[in-house]
This record gives sequence, structure tokens and C-alpha cells, in this order.
Amino acid sequence: MKKENLNSYLTVLVAVGVGILVALAGSQESVMVGNIPLFAFVVGLIYLIQWIVFIPSYLKRTEKFYDLTGSITYISVVILSTILSRKMDARTLLILVLVVIWAARLGTFLFKRVKVAGEDRRFREIKKSFARFLSAWTLQALWVTFTLAAALAAITSLRSIPLDAFAAIGSLLWIVGFAIEVLADYQKSKFKSDLANKSKFIRSGIWAWSRHPNYFGEIMLWLGVAIITLPVLRGWQWVTLISPLFVTLLLTRISGVPMLERRADEKWGGQADYEEYKMNTPVLIPMPPGTKQ
Repeated sequence: MKKENLNSYLTVLVAVGVGILVALAGSQESVMVGNIPLFAFVVGLIYLIQWIVFIPSYLKRTEKFYDLTGSITYISVVILSTILSRKMDARTLLILVLVVIWAARLGTFLFKRVKVAGEDRRFREIKKSFARFLSAWTLQALWVTFTLAAALAAITSLRSIPLDAFAAIGSLLWIVGFAIEVLADYQKSKFKSDLANKSKFIRSGIWAWSRHPNYFGEIMLWLGVAIITLPVLRGWQWVTLISPLFVTLLLTRISGVPMLERRADEKWGGQADYEEYKMNTPVLIPMPPGTKQ
């Protein structure tokens, strides 16, 4: 077996193992479905959905349904969790609405982007290998599990607590973060659709305030969701607060900012206007143009 394939299978095992640990931690005080904690049942469903869609995707060597499947998973599991928990309190419904709105918007946006581009170049080589492609789909299952962990813990918990200051503060953060992400995606899509901007980088609108404002919005909205869940969490459920930490680390240290910064440097590095943009514009946290020290 090639070392590359072996590493991919090891990645799958690790991703499944970590998912099991999160499922165990989040299952404390969880509503039961038969003899299974609802939280653990939903985590298992997250993985199962990715593996089912992986099969036809690999056979057709296509990644077009990767992001869309992720978004559908978010929506389906929070709705199913809410139904099975039989807990229609205001906090649960608030979390449900926020997650569904975010997932529906982002999933549609990413699916359209892949259709227009014809491919997601991240998968150009990966989709040719069964092991590597399987690891990508399994990692998406872990991604969804981590991101949704706090929300699912609150939804599936036996505890029900009325809306309070945590809900108000979390909702405000979510609204601001969501607005920033949507605005950033809209401005960049509009910029790239103009043929006059071909081979240029965006530095207008909110992109004059941050080099990655969409990621800042993403981090902010998931932090908001986590804050909404705080009053409900107990014991091992606190582990599920890995949600906003995971999103932050993923986007700022692993696959988000670092990857795009490398691509941008390869494409525009050395150009005076690009170097000036980098020097004067924060990587993540938006600041008015010209105020970066």
C-alpha cells in the first residue's frame, strides 16, 4: 500500500475516533432515542451522510456535491435533533433558525461557485484516489461535528432554559458576523464577474478593511451560536465549546487564511499595489483603511 493511501486511511480512523470522543462528551444529559443518546445518534448520522454521498461522488470522480452535502447535513441534523428532542423551547428554535439560515445561504453560494468554475481545484488530484477522497469526506464529517457540537449539545440536552442575556449577545454577534460574511462574498463575486478585473485582486468595499472578511464573519457567527448555548451546557458538554475554537483554528491556521495567502503571494507577490495592500490591510479583523500599524 502506498504511503499516501496509508496516511489517508489513518486520517479516516483518527477522524472517526475523535468523532466518537466528541459524541461521548456531548451525550451527557442528552435526550435518549431508544437506548442511544440523541447527541451520539446525530453524530453518527453526520458521518453516515458523508460516506453515502462519497460513493457516487467517487464513482463519477466529482467534488461538485461536497460543499452542498455539508450544508444539507447541517440543516438535516439540526432539524432532526429538534424534532427528536421534543423540546421546542425558544433557545432551541433560535439555534435551529440561525444554523439553517447560515447553512442554506453558504451551501447555495458554494454550490453555484463550483458550477460556474467547473471544479474545485482543491480536489483535482484528491478525487482520483479512493483513500484520499474518502479521507476528505470523513474530515468533512468531523468538521460538521466540531462546528455543530455546542449547538447540538444545547438542542439535545434535557435542560431547557428561557432566553436571556447570553441569547441576546450571541444573536447580536451572529447577525453581525453573518452580515459581514454575506457582504464579503457578494462583493467578491461581483468583482470577479467583471471581466475587467480578470487577474486582479479585490481591495474595495469591505475587502479594504480586511484581507479575509468572510472568514472573520464566519468565526464571529459561530462564536455567537456558542454563547447562546452556554447556559444549557453542563459537565462534559463543555467540551462541545470546541466549536468556535475549531472554526477559528481551521480558518486562521490550516485551510483558510494560510492557503489563500500562499496563492495570493504566488499570483501577485512583488507587485507594488499588492504589497501595499498587504502592508496596510489586516489579515482578518477589519479595520478602517490606513489604520493598520
